[in-house]
Amino acid sequence: MTTFKDLNLSKQLLNALTDIGFDTPTPIQEKAFPVIMSGKDVVGIAQTGTGKTFSYLLPILRQITFSEQRHPRVLIVVPTRELVMQVVGEIEKLSKYMNVRFTGVYGGGNINIQKQKVYDGLDILVATPGRLIDLTLSRTLQFNGIQKLVIDEVDEMLNLGFRAQLIKILDILPEKRQNLMFSATLNEDVEMMIENYFTKPVYVELITRGTPLEKIIQHAYHVPNFYTKVNLLENLLQTDTEFKKVLVFVKNKKIADEIFKSLETEFASEIGVIHSNKTQPQRFNAVKQFDEGTHKLLVATDVIARGLDLKDVTHVLNFDMPLKDPNSYIHRIGRTGRADKTGISVSFITKADLEIQKAIETLMNKKMTVLEIPESVEISINLTQEEKPVTRDKNLNKNKKLVKPTGAFHEKSDKNKKVNLGGARKRENQKRIAERKSKRQF
Repeated sequence: MTTFKDLNLSKQLLNALTDIGFDTPTPIQEKAFPVIMSGKDVVGIAQTGTGKTFSYLLPILRQITFSEQRHPRVLIVVPTRELVMQVVGEIEKLSKYMNVRFTGVYGGGNINIQKQKVYDGLDILVATPGRLIDLTLSRTLQFNGIQKLVIDEVDEMLNLGFRAQLIKILDILPEKRQNLMFSATLNEDVEMMIENYFTKPVYVELITRGTPLEKIIQHAYHVPNFYTKVNLLENLLQTDTEFKKVLVFVKNKKIADEIFKSLETEFASEIGVIHSNKTQPQRFNAVKQFDEGTHKLLVATDVIARGLDLKDVTHVLNFDMPLKDPNSYIHRIGRTGRADKTGISVSFITKADLEIQKAIETLMNKKMTVLEIPESVEISINLTQEEKPVTRDKNLNKNKKLVKPTGAFHEKSDKNKKVNLGGARKRENQKRIAERKSKRQF
């Protein structure tokens, strides 16, 4: 078995890994390390939870040397603020015995503080695309010293609408650089970007694209509506002792808040919620409490949870199935079953989700195990406004009288011939003026 000591790592990195408690690289770390060290462009494809972040950080930190230049030499671009902070945290752990300058910048943070950190000098900059563009436009940040570019979760960046910013960043970076890209899935848009901006990249693929981790047990329930989903979730929390650390995915922030509202009476102290309407401190605190085990349930949207490295997740629960892309399901369930542990995914599937269920099972070449809803769960007949069928009133125009058109310039009716005098006050003023004029005449 390969250990980190078998890789060409420095003593400082080995000591940091020992402090963290890591001694064996994951397959993607072992495969990617020598290729990145060779200086070639690399596209790493591996599921969430397989150690992609260390796959690029270890060789980058192995090759970085002391420098006093002010502008960064390594640029790491990620889709969300949470992922910025996560990558910065990993760099902090690995560079414990090294002299490396680094920081993270993202929208929503104080831009003046971020400008100062960049101005003071950096070796590694971790950033979201939007804030990166802001710093370049203000001329605080220059890219002429960039030697390595890392794009993490690029498909999600494109989904979030960062395409224009990414292209702009790629266009202004020095042509002579090493490009590294790591993601769980690749789509056609990403492949086109690789073709246009990468030089003969080496693909490091851990597994076949779209194949789920074998250590994840996949269960599903066919559930009729939102309120029955809430009842079923409440039942599972009450009766399933294995529900110890559950990541719940929903399709939007409104549903996330509704779930919390429905469960807060009994489980308020055990539930955290993260979505884009939450403040940054609220989001960081919710993730921290879930990671530390204070909360056993974290309700999140795909956008916010993408890329977060959450430890020891026992269950991933798809309260809502992904809307369109079956690959999103792969990203979701990959949050459990990590580090050779068995994980469980549970999906609540409505009639409208049957098509995406079929697409997911085709992609995985594997069926989900459909379970019966426990008899103790109330099947609600109440529907949300979104679930109610759209009906049209057939009698809406039945008694409506037809008016014979009389032309565009027909004569007005008597009631419409009145002159607008401008209101009672104006008429009273006009009356007084007329009276004064009459008195002056006599």
